[in-house]
Amino acid sequence: MRFRQSCARFFRALWKHPLTGYVLPFAAVGAAVGIQFIVARMLPAGVDVPYVVLYLTALGLTAWFGGYISGVIACMLIMVGLPALTPGFRLSQVAPGQVTLVLILSLVISLVARTQRRKREVLIHADELDRQVHSRTAELAQAVEALKAEVGEHKRTEQQLQTQLERLSLLDQITRAIGERQDLRSIFQVAIRSLEDNLPIDFGCVCRYDAVNEELIVTCVGLESEALVTELAMAQNARIRLDQNGLSRCVRGQLVYEADVRELDFPFPQRLLRGGVRAMVAAPLLFESQVFGVLVAARRAPNSFSSGECEFLRQLSEHVALAAKQAEVHSALQQAYDDLRRTQQAVMQQERLRVLGQMASGVAHDINNAISPVAVYTEMLLERETNLSPRIREYLETTQRSIGDVAHTVARLREFYRQHEPELALTPVDVNSLVQQVVDLTHARWSDMALQRGVVIQLRPELGSNLPAIAGIESEIREALINLVFNAVDAMPDGGTLTVRTKATPGDAKTRRLDVEVADTGVGMDQETRRRCLEPFFTTKGERGTGLGLAMVYGVMRRHNAEIEMDSAAGTGTTVRLRFPIPAMTAREALSPASDRMPPRLRILSVDDDPLLIKSLRDALEADGHAVVSAHGGQQGIDIFREAQEREERFAVVITDLGMPYVDGHRVASAVKQESPSTPVIMLTGWGQRMIADGEIPPHVDRVLNKPPKLRELRTALAELAG
Repeated sequence: MRFRQSCARFFRALWKHPLTGYVLPFAAVGAAVGIQFIVARMLPAGVDVPYVVLYLTALGLTAWFGGYISGVIACMLIMVGLPALTPGFRLSQVAPGQVTLVLILSLVISLVARTQRRKREVLIHADELDRQVHSRTAELAQAVEALKAEVGEHKRTEQQLQTQLERLSLLDQITRAIGERQDLRSIFQVAIRSLEDNLPIDFGCVCRYDAVNEELIVTCVGLESEALVTELAMAQNARIRLDQNGLSRCVRGQLVYEADVRELDFPFPQRLLRGGVRAMVAAPLLFESQVFGVLVAARRAPNSFSSGECEFLRQLSEHVALAAKQAEVHSALQQAYDDLRRTQQAVMQQERLRVLGQMASGVAHDINNAISPVAVYTEMLLERETNLSPRIREYLETTQRSIGDVAHTVARLREFYRQHEPELALTPVDVNSLVQQVVDLTHARWSDMALQRGVVIQLRPELGSNLPAIAGIESEIREALINLVFNAVDAMPDGGTLTVRTKATPGDAKTRRLDVEVADTGVGMDQETRRRCLEPFFTTKGERGTGLGLAMVYGVMRRHNAEIEMDSAAGTGTTVRLRFPIPAMTAREALSPASDRMPPRLRILSVDDDPLLIKSLRDALEADGHAVVSAHGGQQGIDIFREAQEREERFAVVITDLGMPYVDGHRVASAVKQESPSTPVIMLTGWGQRMIADGEIPPHVDRVLNKPPKLRELRTALAELAG
């Protein structure tokens, strides 16, 4: 079928081609000549056949189908062309009249053919137009019917869109209202009240789902629904047991619509029916696939909720669930924020102390280097000068004690609130003796300087008798008491009484305490000052204060596992109470310190970049009988050691500083061990206490000693390493 249609289209296109009219005469005349030739072959000779009929037929067909021009061409071929081109070919005697007649005949045939074709085309066109008119009329009728249906559908769609738009507007209004609230009850109340006013509903409530007990707890009931609360027995906090009704499906995450509860024989639908409620929708409050509540909406009329209203309630329940969870998250975040703020304040306080400790670590080395010669010479004088007067010896002992306090202070500035390091051994401390030292050390501040201002401050010590010793670091406790005395003096600008009191609190081995009180009759502290007084850098003295005094005291108490108490009020003075635990071992039971071990005469290499420290250390070691070679800097120390090794003048021990320019103590120790692995290396540094506490002793160092050096520790190290 497709082949025939394709052939038909091909021949129609070929027939309408402009060259067809010129080819057709030749084809028709050629066909006539061919037929004549065939017939002449088939018939016997001498038979006269009217071949002119073939050529007239060819002429007529050409004129009919090809038109006048094709007919003229065929006539000329038949009457002139064939006789001229084909010798012996004769149709008959050709005369001009015959040619004219044939031409006229061809013209007539072509005109008749054209007329017939036009009539046929007109008839075909008329039929086609008629069919098109009928087809268009039918299509128009269908279009009119479709347009009517579309108009009706458009009206219905417009009505649905209007309803949907109103519901979306209501949903947006409710969402905005609940989004502005951060507590669950107000969120639920806004949602129910909006449903009562705009949907509307006869009863609405929100219930919380208790998954453990398989029941719903009424959390919020709408204001317009209060009239039905008693009849439905659904007051706030009422419990609804789940059975095989719609609520059981709702808590599994499904939207439940009961068109008429009269058809349900379950306790909850019957409860609604007794209150006059016939239709009910229960929408789950779902968050992350977990149901935590149910939104209930009900009407008195049965079948009163449309599918659009059910979908609206489902969407509303999602927004309410999200808002409720956001409220819970906001509450949790607020709590976390409060906790974070408190933690941040504590961290900031610790960070301030840490920064101060880092700053102090940098200056501790320089301070220790500066006081090391003083410490060495003071200890040498106390040991070797036996003819000193008691007054001079007391001065030197006070100087030595002050140097020790300075060394402890600069080594401890960054350790405010840290527990004491395990490596720092606590020794028995006689508190009464310590208090007397504090009184003597601060005499100039509370007596002489006060008298210069024209005020009188009386210091009254009240020391308990037969007090047990406490375990601690004497220099830290002494410094804490000095800070408290200074603060008390500053709190009495017009003079007053300063009392330092010691006493033991009875109790068992865990609750016994030794109290040291520093009380003044000064201006006292208000509640805000008392709350912040232990914070680092907080001061009420203006530019005169640093805000580190009480913070230092608090750090000392923490390191000693002790407590600090304050009693103060504005205008009534302040009492600061330090409460120390009493250990099982008392001062009387403490072992006496080990006697010094004096090492034999040694050849020692001392390496440092501080000339004063080199000289003082050399004097002390030579006084003990040692041969000391000094090196100014790390590189010179390495060169001297190598030269001595080459001359076989070996050193028994090498004492080196850590922080030196260009070549530090690490490289010195490494070079010494590379040349002579058996030679002990003692590192004497201002960072010694921190390095020991942090376990950062270099691998090529045999012993680390802290600056300022103590001759007893140095002698012990020499005896143990090279004796």
